[in-house]
Amino acid sequence: METFIKQRIKAIKKGDQNAFADIVEFYKDKIYQLCYRMLGNRHEAEDVAQEAFIRAYVNIHTYDSTMKFSSWLYRIATNLSIDRIRKKKPDVYLDAEVTGTDGLTMYSQLADEGTSPEDALESLELQKTVQEAILKLPEKYRTVIVLKYIDELSLQEISEILDLPIGTVKTRIHRGREALRKYLGDL
Repeated sequence: METFIKQRIKAIKKGDQNAFADIVEFYKDKIYQLCYRMLGNRHEAEDVAQEAFIRAYVNIHTYDSTMKFSSWLYRIATNLSIDRIRKKKPDVYLDAEVTGTDGLTMYSQLADEGTSPEDALESLELQKTVQEAILKLPEKYRTVIVLKYIDELSLQEISEILDLPIGTVKTRIHRGREALRKYLGDL
């Protein structure tokens, strides 16, 4: 797949604007999920993911073809997410918590076929608890935890994305897990 992506990049550099649509199509869900796990908000994640693709397109000439494109794109999305976290202002969105529903949004109240309402609620509550714990982590730990356990990237890939030595990545993952353990307590 990386070969296909590199071919598309060569086409973009030669002026084929449509080639970038293939790249967006391939990576859009992964980049959105990364941003969502970092930011914890659907609207912000959509905005940051879109900005990441725009930045990648505008700066495609700076892409080093000896590096994996996915690592380069993840770095852009991660940096934009970190910037958003640092500038975060409280916003109100249509999918914000519904008053009197213990943290549920209208979207999260839709039934999942195949599971009981109790199981679905328990799973939703666990997911929400874990997501809240991840959002409490300092950004340097949150970033590596999301990249390692949500996006399932290797230590090498995380090292490339964050431009950090592997030893630093390992330390941050360890400290992030310890902090999560503390936040999650008896779960």
